[in-house]
Amino acid sequence: MSLLPAQIQKTIEELQKLPGIGPKSAERLTFHLLRSSKASPEALGTALLDLKHNLQYCKICQMVATEEECQICRDGSRDRHMVLVVENPLDVVAFEKTSYKGLYHVLHGVLSPIDGMGPEQLKLKELMDRAAAGDITEVILAMNPDIEGEATASYLRNKLQQFIPTITRLAHGLPMGADIEFADQVTLKEALIGRRSL
Repeated sequence: MSLLPAQIQKTIEELQKLPGIGPKSAERLTFHLLRSSKASPEALGTALLDLKHNLQYCKICQMVATEEECQICRDGSRDRHMVLVVENPLDVVAFEKTSYKGLYHVLHGVLSPIDGMGPEQLKLKELMDRAAAGDITEVILAMNPDIEGEATASYLRNKLQQFIPTITRLAHGLPMGADIEFADQVTLKEALIGRRSL
């Protein structure tokens, strides 16, 4: 039997469902919301409801949007023949800070059978429909360089090669400012493979 009222216990349980929030963090957040005059549970609740009910996925690229098409897909100045395929919407945000000016496709995950993520759980059908339409000349696969990301990139390459003339993968290797002596063998190998002319 818990010493805490049911409302507090329920809030802790719900917060623990969020990634990176364990029992202690959930308890701290709950009590912060309870006692803080700056943290408004009503505003948080309204924001969360708005998040779930007033957003949708772009019908073209699957990015989160407030309308049928996101502002990137509506932008006529973008290169419509190049599509960068990413794992999640935050990846789009990161690439938008670079000089990339093509379009995107958001998978909303990667292939991971252990987590119950197969091709059916990802936004692959929408990508295949775009590829089959024939307007795309290059797809850039921008999955994370981990086991699931590599498996997803390999799966996509096999599926897309019948439609897309150029399929590329982001280069891997040493990040700027890294010391070579501390890099692992896999990183050094990828850096050598992904070398470029100067």
